[in-house]
Amino acid sequence: MSQQQIILLAEWFFFAYFFFLNSGYLLLNFLASFSLGDYLESRDITSLPQVYTELELPISILVPAFNEALTIEDAVRSLLQLRYSEFEVIVINDGSSDETLEVLKQAFRLKEIPEAYRVRLATRPVRAIYRSLQHPNLRVLDKENGGKADSLNAGINDARYPLFCGVDADSMLHPESLRLLVRSFLEDPRTVACGGTVRLANGCEVKGGVVQRTGLPGNLLALFQIVEYLRAFLFGRLGWVPLNALLIISGAFGLFHKETVVRAGGYRPDVVGEDMELVVRLHRTLRREGRPYRITFVPDPVCWTEAPIDLATLKNQRVRWQRGLGESLSLNWPLMFSRRGGMPGWFAFPFMMFFEWWGPVFEIGGYVFMLWAYAIGILSFEAMVAFLLVAIGMGVLLSTSSLLLEERSFQIYPKSKQTVLLLGVAILENFGYRQLMVLFRLYGLLQSLFGAKSRWGRMRRRTLG
Repeated sequence: MSQQQIILLAEWFFFAYFFFLNSGYLLLNFLASFSLGDYLESRDITSLPQVYTELELPISILVPAFNEALTIEDAVRSLLQLRYSEFEVIVINDGSSDETLEVLKQAFRLKEIPEAYRVRLATRPVRAIYRSLQHPNLRVLDKENGGKADSLNAGINDARYPLFCGVDADSMLHPESLRLLVRSFLEDPRTVACGGTVRLANGCEVKGGVVQRTGLPGNLLALFQIVEYLRAFLFGRLGWVPLNALLIISGAFGLFHKETVVRAGGYRPDVVGEDMELVVRLHRTLRREGRPYRITFVPDPVCWTEAPIDLATLKNQRVRWQRGLGESLSLNWPLMFSRRGGMPGWFAFPFMMFFEWWGPVFEIGGYVFMLWAYAIGILSFEAMVAFLLVAIGMGVLLSTSSLLLEERSFQIYPKSKQTVLLLGVAILENFGYRQLMVLFRLYGLLQSLFGAKSRWGRMRRRTLG
């Protein structure tokens, strides 16, 4: 094969890669739009309390906390205000070195109790269990430091109810979130896990850990991430639901059937992306056993969190996410193309591997190669324009269609000027921001390949209050 043929083959490969990458996401948007239409038709929020009262399954809310002294009181108070018939809140203090435990003791009048603690999942030792004298449904576990996954496993051990919801200590739930999220379990008994939408609280008015009014931030990085979250959480995940092939439920907000998770081994404490790894393992385990199940996503239960507003923190977050993705897939290889793999094993897993895990290599390689080929005259101007239309133009179409469909459905940002601003951001993010995120993901991929140590990332929060 001549050098010219090799270059021509590379050109067609990168052109095809970007075409199928963006076409795949547009297809997910198409599937999501149908799922969203069906969901909105069946949803009647005002009738939910009458329809489901006395039928709701009790829920244990697990809140891992490590050095959260500044925000933990407001976070717990916001959870205690949730509108749901029966739930308990279990805060797991993961060996904090600050005043997290003392803040909880003083704010909620905690008293140590000699409660039996059944160890079903191995964790670091639990030093003490406290109960609130003010709120009977609040308990606090004080344990040795073991990380977020280890803390969640300790919470599962202590949970009394059949469903548990993992919530980040620096996030806020909409008061109706549990009621909306549990519908999947009531409507289909095969459901073993359900995720909800995570939105960004940057620019919103917050009081007592509850979002009072939505707004947009002045920080450009945060604006980019708002569009990114709309695209990724609402349509990137909802699109997999009709295929029962959803591989990601955010660790910030997900509802699980406790016994199914325990049988699968709980969360792995030796990975960064413990949330995705658990979901992929549930698919692998349940398909291997031949058990009917559903792992789904509900678009309107909302968990609010804060986005990084500086590049260093954003880079650390995206590197961590990329490493978590790689760990989740590499630890569950038997799912891919397995005899019983179904849609998760034959479509979702290869898609995630080729376009998400190894995607940064091909995307950066594509941009570099095409620009080099054009610079030295191998690639024609027409071919370069065609490549940019596929690589960037289809990305613009993806972002804007996601935003417009979301605004038609939920109107989280109801003002016209907010919609216009987000539309401009949805276009602008394709010219630099998305390419920068690919570079961060590439760094995360290289880190995982060269065995850098995994750590539970930290981010300074300013919104809860």
